[in-house]
Amino acid sequence: MSQRKEMVFVVDDDARVREAINELLESLGWQSETFAAAADYVAYAKPDLPACLILDVELPDINGLEFQKQLSDDVHPPIVFITGHGDIPSSVRAIQGGAVDFLTKPVGENDLVAAVRAAIDRDRIQRSARAELSELARRLAALTPREREVLPLVVSGLLNKQAAAELGISEITLEIHRSKIMHKMRAESLADLVRIAEKLRIPITHSRRSGSLQECPTRSP
Repeated sequence: MSQRKEMVFVVDDDARVREAINELLESLGWQSETFAAAADYVAYAKPDLPACLILDVELPDINGLEFQKQLSDDVHPPIVFITGHGDIPSSVRAIQGGAVDFLTKPVGENDLVAAVRAAIDRDRIQRSARAELSELARRLAALTPREREVLPLVVSGLLNKQAAAELGISEITLEIHRSKIMHKMRAESLADLVRIAEKLRIPITHSRRSGSLQECPTRSP
């Protein structure tokens, strides 16, 4: 079987478990790296591939759930927990922390494979979203300071004359800035530009209402 361009990391202090999981994964074409401790996993130079982290709850250097919490501050592969001492509170905590699954040893092969596939699929989606966001941020950085001032006013739904008045520029100048923004952000329509702004979390500070500028947070009930 040809090797997949996907990676599975296994962190478990039981050598027999690591060996068994590694053999299963490699038999299915996955690249696999195993570690006896969380610190070893952290120190490993990870390839830029869709991945999954199979993580034991009880490790010699740190509790797996605490390790999950530490990883939450960084970009990391989706986690599949395995444990010989499972309980409901631990499983709830793991899933609430973003884990794909919480499996009890001895782990069934079908359950493990299904969890790994789900984790890698999730990682692929997350990686794609991060790449898209990075590209949008690159386009945003290409805007001039004035265009960055115009952008939130445009996506707020203001008329050109309202946005121009807000900035103290002519309507024609505002329209030129707007056209350049659409081009640089590669937006095909205003609706497309609004979606891009939402992904970049550009604040919408004004709304169009009765020809005046108003802040969204002060809307009356």
